[in-house]
Amino acid sequence: MLERPCPECGFAAGGMPLDRAGDLLAAAVSTLRAAMDQPGARTRPVPTTWSPLEYACHVRDTCDVFRKRIALVLSHDKPTFANWDQDATAVEERYAEQDPQAVAIELHVALSGLLQQLDAVPDDAWDRPALRSNGSRFTLETLVRYLVHDPVHHAHDVSR
Repeated sequence: MLERPCPECGFAAGGMPLDRAGDLLAAAVSTLRAAMDQPGARTRPVPTTWSPLEYACHVRDTCDVFRKRIALVLSHDKPTFANWDQDATAVEERYAEQDPQAVAIELHVALSGLLQQLDAVPDDAWDRPALRSNGSRFTLETLVRYLVHDPVHHAHDVSR
C-alpha cells in the first residue's frame, strides 16, 4: 500500500505530501459524514460489505486508535502497538446498530482531535520508529501515510 497505489481506490499513500494528510482526512470524513444523512446509511450493498454507517464507525475508531498510536510514537522510544482487531471491534461495538447522526458527530470530534495532534507534530519527529504487534516496523511518517489511506479508501467505498 505504501509502495504503489491501492488497486481498489487508487490512493498512492507513498507519494502523498505529508502536508496534505489533514486535508485528505477531512475530505474523506466529510464524505462519510454526508453518507450518514442518506436513507441507506444502514444498508449493506451485499451481506459481506459494510454499510456506510459501519464504515463511518470504523473510521471514527481508526482516528482514535491512530491518535493514541501517534502519541505513543511521540512519547516513547520505539513503542510496540497493541493489536487492533477491527472486525471484532465492529461486532463488539455493534456498528450496525449505532445512530448515524450520533456517529457523524463523533466522527467529526475524532477527526478534530487527530488533526490537532498532526498539526503539532514537530518536524524532527517524522522518522521516530514504532513496531506493530506482528513486528512490522513503521516510522511516524509511514504510520500517517497508512492512516490516511484508510478513511480515503472507505470514502471511496461509500461513494460507489
